[in-house]
Amino acid sequence: MPKPLPSSDLWYCPDGSFVKKIIIRGQGLDKPKLGSCCRVLAFGFPFESGPPEGWTELTMGVGPWREETWGELMEKCLESMCQGEEAELQLPGHSGPPVRLTLASFTRGRDSWELENSEKEALAREERTRGTELFRAGNPEGAARCYGRALRLLLTLPPPGPPERTVLHANLAACQLLLGQPQLAARSCDRVLEQEPGHVKALYRRGVAQAALGNLEKAIADLKKVLEVDPKNRAAQEELGKVVIQGKKQDAGLAQGLRKMFG
Repeated sequence: MPKPLPSSDLWYCPDGSFVKKIIIRGQGLDKPKLGSCCRVLAFGFPFESGPPEGWTELTMGVGPWREETWGELMEKCLESMCQGEEAELQLPGHSGPPVRLTLASFTRGRDSWELENSEKEALAREERTRGTELFRAGNPEGAARCYGRALRLLLTLPPPGPPERTVLHANLAACQLLLGQPQLAARSCDRVLEQEPGHVKALYRRGVAQAALGNLEKAIADLKKVLEVDPKNRAAQEELGKVVIQGKKQDAGLAQGLRKMFG
């Protein structure tokens, strides 16, 4: 049985996407930030379109590489590394050789709090535009990453914040539904509806999410609200019909189970 690694040699990504095992410790305390140009060596990413194997340069927060399947994972790992650090990444569900990543050097970047508010808004607009392009191209995963980054930038602005937040949360919900993440989609819609209770797209998407979660009464309530605002909304009409049928089947199954129990 392999000997457990010292806890000081392991770093767990907060979202659970990977565990980093430090092979060679880096120097100093600084880590890559937004705008840092990183020289990295990568091997073994288990994706069809992984990063170029061998030495490559990546700029944090900039470039289409961040929309790749491996891009978000790479960026999150680099944000945790010091100069000269070499690490292995353990990915959930990956049984092959560990991913290996070396950060040879990086230029100084900036934390989000160092940016002017106007810079944050401009970067968020770029992310939103790129996200919409990716969504229309059939890449909801990449679009979700863009919308998420835009939201993280806008969340650092003083309240009440720009109105784009509601649009971004609504767009993110659409991506999350396509990615089979109804619980996350419902939460994204909640944030929209806290600010705009009559937001039709958010009501519809939350209704779809609640139906996927089996919360049929909540789904029906949301879809009926959509039809109160827009009686000719065909998507809401069709979804409501499906949910009503699903509820009847559920009730019939429950009745049959009770008859067997007490019959």
